[in-house]
Amino acid sequence: MQTHPTRIIRIATVLERTGLKKTCIYRLIKNGQFPSSIKLSHKCAGWVESEVNDWLNNRIASTRTQ
Repeated sequence: MQTHPTRIIRIATVLERTGLKKTCIYRLIKNGQFPSSIKLSHKCAGWVESEVNDWLNNRIASTRTQ
């Protein structure tokens, strides 16, 4: 079985993929509704790409079943 490497994406990519504003992303994180970022260095954070993709897919699925 082939495993894919974990990819880290930065905030600009998260914003582009979700279509949300930065303040909305951080509000969702605070409310436990969006994946938390991981600290890459003292000034740099990123998100696990697969977690963001899963969040998007869950949002799509939830709107399709309503």
